[in-house]
Amino acid sequence: MNRDDAYTLLTEHTKSESLIRHCLGVEAAMRAYARRFGGDEELWGITGLLHDFDYEQHPTAAEHPMWGCALLERLGYPEAMIHAIKGHAEYLNVPRDSPMDKALFAVDELVGFLTAMAYVRPAKNLAGLEPSSVRKKMRDKAFARAVNRDDITGGAAELGVDLDEHIRIVAGAMQAQAAALGFAPEEPAS
Repeated sequence: MNRDDAYTLLTEHTKSESLIRHCLGVEAAMRAYARRFGGDEELWGITGLLHDFDYEQHPTAAEHPMWGCALLERLGYPEAMIHAIKGHAEYLNVPRDSPMDKALFAVDELVGFLTAMAYVRPAKNLAGLEPSSVRKKMRDKAFARAVNRDDITGGAAELGVDLDEHIRIVAGAMQAQAAALGFAPEEPAS
């Protein structure tokens, strides 16, 4: 298992730029949480990178993420990764036991929401984003309506991280990857 092979697998199965960027954002957030919880940063990061690699071609609950997990099993990816990917799909009722399982679920929807926020902010990035602004925007049901707000709040609680801190961790990890995620770079301090 290495990051280059995982990225190749992602791009073989995903052509949508926005879905690739989503996976890169989840990877960045997972790496940040691996550092926080003392996890294997490569394992956590690649888990985030591949969590939705099959979604474009297999978007239904009947197929995603099980089609992708079956392929990952055949390719010899770690069971812990496959379990976490299954656990991020709430409808599979796979228990999220490990910190990595919980982190993947916690960051997935938040990455989508923060991406939408970055694109509507004047700076077109997440630099200086305050958690209070995110929480306020979460109350606007018309904004990023496909994002499940309960998964964001419930995921943070399940992970045992205060929502404001969770927002800061994920936004910071994503902003550190601004170019890859299509965000504007942070303006240098004057």
